[in-house]
Amino acid sequence: MALPGGLVPVAASAGLWLLGSVVIGAIANRLPDRLLRRGDRDQCDPRVEAPVRFYEFWLGIRVWKRWIPDAGNALPGGVRKASLARRDPLALQRLRLETRRAELVHWALWPVWMVTALWLPPAGVLVNLIFATLFNLPCLLLQRYNRLRLGRTLSRLSCPRHPGGRP
Repeated sequence: MALPGGLVPVAASAGLWLLGSVVIGAIANRLPDRLLRRGDRDQCDPRVEAPVRFYEFWLGIRVWKRWIPDAGNALPGGVRKASLARRDPLALQRLRLETRRAELVHWALWPVWMVTALWLPPAGVLVNLIFATLFNLPCLLLQRYNRLRLGRTLSRLSCPRHPGGRP
């Protein structure tokens, strides 16, 4: 059964988002951990407190974060972030890597809207840009916030000079 002419571009856009999500997620699941560790701040860095407060106070992230689904285990080899929530440093470091992986996925997914310019009129491309932003921006903010909080927790567990840390 063929789609009516007006639904073909909509179906193509939906297919693009689905395929893009699967491909980008599959590639991200295969990234070695060493690549995800690059650029991480020293976990004993006390400058983490201010950004965490920004996310909580100005963005109200604690209010809306529970509405964001966790698709970490949607693909084979993926990891659901909630499954790693333990207080031991190795599990927290692993969760920190997974937040970086999820953030990379959403950064890579965001520009997919540009491909829709190949078959959609400008208004349709704009709709895809809005979708990409509404879909990816909250996830990016949440992953960055979670990584900051994990860094703070790891710092408290392992850094003697950090308040609440071990002696």
